[in-house]
Amino acid sequence: MAEEKKGFFKEFKEFISKGNIVDMAVGVIIGGAFGKIVTSLVSDIITPLISLALGKANFSQLFALLQEAPAGVDVKTIEQAQELGLATLNYGAFIQTIIDFIIVALCIFFVLKAIMKAKALAEKAKKKEEEAPAPEPEPEPEPEPSEEVLLLREIRDALKEKQE
Repeated sequence: MAEEKKGFFKEFKEFISKGNIVDMAVGVIIGGAFGKIVTSLVSDIITPLISLALGKANFSQLFALLQEAPAGVDVKTIEQAQELGLATLNYGAFIQTIIDFIIVALCIFFVLKAIMKAKALAEKAKKKEEEAPAPEPEPEPEPEPSEEVLLLREIRDALKEKQE
């Protein structure tokens, strides 16, 4: 049994230390924060505009009573219906959730599209760099001749002059 625990912990350690797990955890955390931003965008900016178009002050308060209210009671909000114990169909909250989903999907689409475009540009630049001919190295200057070579040249030149 002790060996099973050691094997389990070793396997768990390998699982946790993989880069993909860390990347996934970061993605979940950033996704949660991104979800809050999108929720705020929908509830604070988009929903009021849609509500204005529909003539309602609060879009999330759209509902339908599934039961009749007691005589003489006018139910105007979901909270009032819940206090009275009435069943409601909260279609405004459902519509808002659909709008949230569509906006999140659009944002992810645009982010992925930008990432794919950046990758394509990077690959194109890398391919262009690989295809470019390597610059030819400059020829190295000839080294200065040694004293012996200089002396031999003088002797050669002197012999040529004597023969002429």
